[in-house]
Amino acid sequence: MFSRILIANRGEIAQRIIRACREMGVQTVAVYSEADRHARYLPLADETICIGPADPAESYLNIPRIISAAEITNVEAIHPGYGFLAESAQFAEICRDCKIQFIGPDPESMRVLGDKVEARKLAARAKVPIAPGSEESVPTEDEAARLAAQIGYPVILKAAAGGGGRGMRIAHNEMSLRVAFHSAQTEAASAFKKSDVYLEKYLEQARHVEVQILADRAGNAIHLWERDCSLQRRHQKLIEETPSPALKADLRDQLCKAALRLAKAANYVNAGTVEFLLDKDQKFYFSEANTRIQVEHPVTELVTGVDLVQWQLRIASGEPIKLRQKDIGQNGAAIECRINAEDPANGFSPCPGRIERFFAPGGPGVRLDCHVHAGYEISSRYDSLIGKLIVHRRTRAEAIACMKRALEEFEIGPIKTTIPLYLEIMSHRQFVKGHVDTGFIERTW
Repeated sequence: MFSRILIANRGEIAQRIIRACREMGVQTVAVYSEADRHARYLPLADETICIGPADPAESYLNIPRIISAAEITNVEAIHPGYGFLAESAQFAEICRDCKIQFIGPDPESMRVLGDKVEARKLAARAKVPIAPGSEESVPTEDEAARLAAQIGYPVILKAAAGGGGRGMRIAHNEMSLRVAFHSAQTEAASAFKKSDVYLEKYLEQARHVEVQILADRAGNAIHLWERDCSLQRRHQKLIEETPSPALKADLRDQLCKAALRLAKAANYVNAGTVEFLLDKDQKFYFSEANTRIQVEHPVTELVTGVDLVQWQLRIASGEPIKLRQKDIGQNGAAIECRINAEDPANGFSPCPGRIERFFAPGGPGVRLDCHVHAGYEISSRYDSLIGKLIVHRRTRAEAIACMKRALEEFEIGPIKTTIPLYLEIMSHRQFVKGHVDTGFIERTW
């Protein structure tokens, strides 16, 4: 096991990694920008080092500064968290060249799975179902229109690189496709420095279900069941839960086995997530793979009892997976709400500013992964995520009741947050029945 690692991230995920390391006896170095100088989680680390100004390009995305910080502080490994450089194959390769262990997959696996077109090809070779779509990136709007006519509308354009819902556009006819083609390319180029897009059949009223996997260098690979992430807005996840209320045992088994086939085909090592879309006929299709720890990983931890962050460190240090598939069950039900500094009543507009009132919920079954506090300043430079409220109870109905109670306790002000929206969702008949899909929030609110 490593004796000392650097955390190349900020906020609640940096705090989460520090906590995992402290339990394992691993020393941590926390980097921070000038905007995060007074973050309360920093004293939990064994050492801290400033890597630049608030602008992410000059701090959390600045590879030379992070590598320099790692060399100065004499660490053995770097944990990238999620976001920022977490899915940068270039960063993972530079770490390897500098003899610093990257706590994540190899850059080769990241490249093949990070390019969505190549990932679709790999999925097809691994006999993982893929939705009808283009075999390569689509070079022109005319080619996109020709393919869409073959596939049948509606279709969706997706950025070949990156993720997070950026560079994605839905088209219901040729006119909207031609407009969407250029806007998707423009957004993809801005977000990922690569304008390539590809085309897929758009599955209406589909559910988003993903499978958590762990794999080591000894060839062992296991899944930790699924998470249902169907409650989204503009392809951005808001609420996640496990088990999925949409899956029966045989379909769950098929989905998890498909995820493992893809991971093995990619020679994947460490923690990762394989995402699927489930249509109205209970057929599933590969969507993409995330080569990092996910924001929603706590629901899996609570239901399986497996600490995913600690296993990331163990696998990266060369330790084989000692868990056996038959021993990993699904104990109860867990739900996560992402508490964002956004105003749902005003088009989800960001609400940066100073938090003056902060009262955290607690009690049986409640977990709060959060780094903010009264007096904390929400910056417009970073993601709007304040924290993650997670509950774990014996049944889904009990988990919903627990989440409602916790949301009612949670007080953050005067900034606006997504808490009022989540209270409405927890009481909505369709959600309570488990009858939702990726368009539910946008249709209903």
